[in-house]
Amino acid sequence: MIQIIDTATVSDFTIFTREDEAKNEEIEKIVEGILENVKKNGDSALYEYCEKFDKCKLSSLQVSEEEIEEAFRETDDYFIETLRQAKENIAAFHSRQVRNNFVLTKEDGIVLGQKITPVERAGLYVPGGTAAYPSTVLMDAIPAQIAGVSEIVMVTPPSPEGKINPAILTAAKIAGVTKIFKVGGAQAIAALAYGTQSIPKVDKIVGPGNIFVATAKKQVYGKVSIDMIAGPSEILVIAEPTCDPANVAADLLSQAEHDKMASAVLITTERAFAEQVAAEIERQLKLLPREEIARTSIDNNGKIFLVDSIKTAVRLSNEIAPEHLEVCVDDPFALLPEIKNAGSIFLGKNVPEALGDYFAGPNHTLPTSGTARFSSPLSVDDFIKKSSFIYYSADALEKSHERIEDFASREGLQAHGKSIGIRFKKF
Repeated sequence: MIQIIDTATVSDFTIFTREDEAKNEEIEKIVEGILENVKKNGDSALYEYCEKFDKCKLSSLQVSEEEIEEAFRETDDYFIETLRQAKENIAAFHSRQVRNNFVLTKEDGIVLGQKITPVERAGLYVPGGTAAYPSTVLMDAIPAQIAGVSEIVMVTPPSPEGKINPAILTAAKIAGVTKIFKVGGAQAIAALAYGTQSIPKVDKIVGPGNIFVATAKKQVYGKVSIDMIAGPSEILVIAEPTCDPANVAADLLSQAEHDKMASAVLITTERAFAEQVAAEIERQLKLLPREEIARTSIDNNGKIFLVDSIKTAVRLSNEIAPEHLEVCVDDPFALLPEIKNAGSIFLGKNVPEALGDYFAGPNHTLPTSGTARFSSPLSVDDFIKKSSFIYYSADALEKSHERIEDFASREGLQAHGKSIGIRFKKF
């Protein structure tokens, strides 16, 4: 059962940054071996891992156009329309993030600027396992498309029958994914990072996954770019006692059902309300198909903290920097300026976190484990590079060359200064 704690300090929230170092060290070694094997042996290693981990013997790694079309035909029209509407919402939001080139002409003979270039090839990891996530396909592929990425490569683990969930393939078709491969786990990250005979090497890898996927992303970073190292999902709800306890409980469980390591936390001001929410959690848990997962999450990582005011709750939230923050109060916009650290903010009593997961438009790939203090949701920016450019005429350089040479000499870098001075016959 979820714990109710009378007072809260930031130290109470170690659940958001928990880490089993011994276990992670073991996983690091396993992943290192997988990466090296795929790097060395390519497709043959992928086939072996598919048979070992997915219990699937494949004849081809790539999903064929026929398989994609068959999945599309199997998907009902209502869900296809839902995916299309979600795509419109996601595209409308992310289109506002597009950056433009700029040129700054300071004076005669000086031109400065910034050039925006999309990465050429992006890799999307879409989890399989206990659930299928077509929403992840939309959230990862659409910003890449808007950024101008020319090739979007998706990897996702197959079923023992060698199939990919039809909803995932349908979402990929609607989102404009270029190629899809039947491979998951750390080996999929290795394939995207190093390339194999079938799977092209990419420039950026995005998408959530289990601890092996997250560890693999961490280990290949530098060889390729990645979006983030995501931990287990988490939700923090700040709720006034005037909220419906059933709604708050349902919102907490929406994240608890993700996996057993997920965290669901409520901060409120009245014990009676907290007890009502706790009772609702127990009632609703029994109705969930994923009760075992959600119950483990609630029992191990679920907390309800009592504080003296909603303002105190916001202050604590800023210290915690949660992945998802629900502000379930009558006037959420009054609190918005005070919220400094959160992956995504859900304002008001009618905005459950699931709205952002699927449909509203902002991205659901978010920083976890307190990293919202310094990082941001996945966006169009993740799929672009910014290059600066400089042009000086000879006359413009002559006006500044003595200052630049002096600057270089003060740093003890004579060759720097000489590269300027030589243009004016000083050497």
